[in-house]
Amino acid sequence: MNKNFIRNILLEYEKKRDIAEKELLYRKSQVYELVPRLKEIDDKIARIGIDLSRVILTNPENYEEEVRTIKERTDKLKQEKAILLTENNIPLNFLELNYSCSHCNDTGFNKSGQKCKCFKQKLIDRAYSMSNISHSLKNENFQTFNIEIFSNEKFEDENLTPKENMLNILSVSEGFVNNFDENNGENLLFYGTTGLGKTFLCNCIAKALLDKGKIVVYQTAFKILEILEEYKFSREKTPELKMSYELLFDCDLLIIDDLGTELTNTFTNIEIFNIINNRIVQNKKTLVSTNLDLIDIADTYSHRVSSRIFGKFTLLEFYGPDLRWESNTNRNY
Repeated sequence: MNKNFIRNILLEYEKKRDIAEKELLYRKSQVYELVPRLKEIDDKIARIGIDLSRVILTNPENYEEEVRTIKERTDKLKQEKAILLTENNIPLNFLELNYSCSHCNDTGFNKSGQKCKCFKQKLIDRAYSMSNISHSLKNENFQTFNIEIFSNEKFEDENLTPKENMLNILSVSEGFVNNFDENNGENLLFYGTTGLGKTFLCNCIAKALLDKGKIVVYQTAFKILEILEEYKFSREKTPELKMSYELLFDCDLLIIDDLGTELTNTFTNIEIFNIINNRIVQNKKTLVSTNLDLIDIADTYSHRVSSRIFGKFTLLEFYGPDLRWESNTNRNY
C-alpha cells in the first residue's frame, strides 16, 4: 500500500468532520430562528457543563450534592428541548453532529485507539482502485452473472451438466454470502481449469460482502506470499506493510486467487498453512481459487495444508468447455 494512502484517508476524515460541523451550524441557525427558546436551552446546557467542571475542581472532597443538583437542572432542560423539537416536528437528533461512521465519529480510530473498521476498508478500497479491481466488481457480480452461457449438454463422465453444476455452485456461493455472519466454519475451494468462471464468481462474492460492509482482502497467492516474505525478512516494517500483513489474518474474508501459481517450497508451505490454519482457528472465512485439481493440490502442498483444505473447505469443482472461447462477451469468465 502506498504511504500516501493513510495521509489522504486522514484528510478525507478531517473534511468529513468539517462538513458535519458546518452542516450542524447551519441546522442550528435554522432551528434557533424558528424556535429561539432552543438556543437559550443549548446555551444554558453549555454553561452548566462549565459549572460542573468548576464544582468538581474547587470542591473535590464534597461535590456530590452540587453535582446532583446540576444534573437535575440539565435533565429538565433536555426534557424541555425534546418537547419543543417534537412540537415543531423537528427530529430529536437534528441538533447533533451526524457522522458517517458512528463507531469512530469520522476520526478513523475507535475509543481504544485501534483503527476503525471503516478505516481498514478505506485502505482496501484504495488498493482495489489502484489495481483496477473495483472496475471488475462493478461488472462482475451476482446481478450480472449469466447462467445461460454454461452448457446444458453432458460433459465427459460428469453426472451433472456444466449448467447444472454451476447452478449448484451458485447456490452454495449465495448461501455463503447470506449466512456469512453465522459461526458455521464455512470456507470455499473453487477448483478447475481456466476459463470456467472461478474468478467471476470470486468477484461476485467479494462485491456482495463489500456491499454488506465486510472487510474483504482479494489477492493472488503470489502477491500474498510476496507480502509474507517482505514482512518476515524486511528490516523496516512500515505501517503499510504491517497493515497488509495483519489484514491477511484479520479481514472478514480472505480470497486467495490462483493458488498454485506461486513458487512452492518449505517457506510457502509453512506460511500458507499458517494463514489458513489461523483463520480457521479465529473463525475467519477463506475462499481459495485454483487451477489445480485435488490430486495436484495434495502433491504440491504439505499434508498439513492439503488436509486443512480438504477437511475445512467446501470443495466445488468447475468443469465444462472453456467459456472464453464461447464469445468475446464471456472472456472474463
